[in-house]
Amino acid sequence: MDDRTQQEGRGLARGHAAPFLVWVGCIAALAAAERLVNLPALAQPWVYAAKSAACAALFLWWRPWRIYPALRLRNALWAVAAGLGVAGLWVLPETVWVGQAFPAAQAFYHRWLILMPGVYPDYYDPALFPRLPPGFAGAVYDPAVCGWGLTLARLAGSALVIAVIEEFFFRGFLYRWLRQETFWKIPLIRWDLATFWIVVLVFGIEHDRWLVGMAAGAVYGLLAVRTGDIWAAAVAHGLTNLALGAYVLLCGRYGFW
Repeated sequence: MDDRTQQEGRGLARGHAAPFLVWVGCIAALAAAERLVNLPALAQPWVYAAKSAACAALFLWWRPWRIYPALRLRNALWAVAAGLGVAGLWVLPETVWVGQAFPAAQAFYHRWLILMPGVYPDYYDPALFPRLPPGFAGAVYDPAVCGWGLTLARLAGSALVIAVIEEFFFRGFLYRWLRQETFWKIPLIRWDLATFWIVVLVFGIEHDRWLVGMAAGAVYGLLAVRTGDIWAAAVAHGLTNLALGAYVLLCGRYGFW
């Protein structure tokens, strides 16, 4: 490759990968800081708002979408169906209905199918369900605690920022880069079974609900590869996160945040 092509390639790689990697770095930095010092009560929502703004700015600066066509209407309809379907799948195992009808199955789900396997997540106590355990840190996103500004920043960051940059990283970049360094030369629609499932596995493990995370990754991945439309996957993912956020706020289920 000549110098100009190499520079363009590096720019595309940064645009696809850097916003997501910065996001993950912020999560790691906050976790480390929480172990070392006593942070202010609202540190978590403020950091979330800041990293959302920073990662959105990086994404807009590098414009990785410039190598993709605009979202097509038919693909948008598939994206809506996929996004709402994944949201339902994400919520269903932890609903009150499942807890009442199948309490043992729901307890198994919480103990073994959410990271870390073998222990209940910090937002779940079988004796209190569906109420959150006292002192659950995620309840800081309740607008009564942090204010509507930070709550809406959490919702916007989830639906408009992390959903998009995850799709550009996992489907736009990783799915093709694992097969070829000049990933942008491989059509998104080109199928590779082994790489597809590697990306699904990594995507699932990146989420605490790893099993439904893998299912979500498979749905978004199939949508991207079958349509060749990265924006279809991004819209589906964003709609999933928006629906989850609405569920959290309407039902007070801050364990999903």
